[in-house]
Amino acid sequence: MKAPATARRETLLPESEAPDHRKVTWTRLRREALTRFGVRSFRPGQMDIIEAIFHGRDVFGVLPTGAGKSLCYQLPALFLPKPVIVVSPLIALMQDQKQHLVDADVKVTKIDSTLAAREARDARDDVEQGRSKLVYVTPERLEKPEYVALLAAKGASLVVVDEAHCVSQWHDFRPAYLALHRAVRALGRPPVLALTATATPEITADVVKLLDMDRPQTVNTGVARDNLALEVMRTPNEDVKRTRLMEIVRSNAGAKKRGVGIVYVATVRAAEELYAWLREGGVAVERYHGKLATRARQDVQARFMDDAYDVIVATNAFGLGIDKPDIRYVVHYNFPDSIERYYQEAGRAGRDGEPARATLLYRLEDRRIQSSFLGGKYPRREDWLKVYAALMAAPRLPWTLEDVVGEAEVTERRAKVIVAELESAGVVVRASGRQSVRVNARARSSAFDHAVQAYETRLEDDRARIEAVMHYAQSTRCRAELIEEYFGVATSGPCARCDNCRTDAAHTAASASA
Repeated sequence: MKAPATARRETLLPESEAPDHRKVTWTRLRREALTRFGVRSFRPGQMDIIEAIFHGRDVFGVLPTGAGKSLCYQLPALFLPKPVIVVSPLIALMQDQKQHLVDADVKVTKIDSTLAAREARDARDDVEQGRSKLVYVTPERLEKPEYVALLAAKGASLVVVDEAHCVSQWHDFRPAYLALHRAVRALGRPPVLALTATATPEITADVVKLLDMDRPQTVNTGVARDNLALEVMRTPNEDVKRTRLMEIVRSNAGAKKRGVGIVYVATVRAAEELYAWLREGGVAVERYHGKLATRARQDVQARFMDDAYDVIVATNAFGLGIDKPDIRYVVHYNFPDSIERYYQEAGRAGRDGEPARATLLYRLEDRRIQSSFLGGKYPRREDWLKVYAALMAAPRLPWTLEDVVGEAEVTERRAKVIVAELESAGVVVRASGRQSVRVNARARSSAFDHAVQAYETRLEDDRARIEAVMHYAQSTRCRAELIEEYFGVATSGPCARCDNCRTDAAHTAASASA
């Protein structure tokens, strides 16, 4: 007979298995959650993830933006015997979470490329002495043997991959994601927690495979956001598009402004042009993109958090994990490359639970921008053939990345992606040093063809994602239902908030009064 949930949940582990040799109970966890983080009650999905962590299971968690994903590992870290290693995609996100933990009097270390020499030494000392409950790192740090060795010396109770959808969607320009599973093994193969706000069944399966997760428990609380009104505005030309944007911005600005907004664009050029135009129109605006210096980006983000602007114009380099509750609207000025990215970014509005607005300014020509990006995203078949030919010319020798780049005459990024994929397919294996590979003599002759075909399938999947955005923009159905169906979750019926639902309601009312 299954025990009642309250009885089952009170004591997470028996006395003999408790990480700190005391009973880990929900009473203790609730006390720490309130004292450290000001959390009075757990949100849906949090207890399931925390319980699985204490039982040593791999977990894949899908919780909507603002649903408290960080607490799922920050709270257990206070009780686990070894540090929790958090792999985060953006330095700004790491800094934001670090500050929250410092405010909660939790010892935390951040390791990334921005640290000055003394800061790097202090971070190393904190890790070596075991002073930190959580250690934040970028995927690129875990590519380097010296950092993996540093972390492995003290071990880890848990490895967290935050914004886990990036593992599937970003590894083409962040190849370090393909090496995470090796870093996890080098750390002693602790449990892995993958967290994201959005993931289709296909992306979930891809992440689980790439991270080599062991039959993970999946906790998916759905994607519905009852306070978020979705809408699409068809804009036949640039003038109409700018007019619609200014209407949205001005309706939320001024002395009695209802909050701030984010306008997402596809390119750095678009960010600069739109920023200049809004500024000329008297809007308190700033821009954010990857071409700005690191210090400038940090300053822009800090000032945005302090309400220095009414709106920020940004590429997708901005906003991942930003915990600002009063973002009232998110506008996608250009066509996003997938429903996943669109809803991740749209979901940054209304984290406080108050009404918020997510608008896509749709223009058919914008699709060409994403199609152009897609054309340059993946290594071409000829690049694969060049790398394979170079490796097979000397199959017994160890190959460094520099060797591959020189012999195959491909870019370093494409060489890194191809080599990592060939390793996953078993075509190559790590040589004596972790920084080199050699051809696997036991690999089947067809393994290379299968690897290329699998990669080209991903290209077709990305094209299908663009088509899904097209369908979303052109559909007359409830947009919230379309989002739920895309992510493979049960729909809860028309939302009554989106533009299509409002149009249907208006037509019904007009017919009734006729």
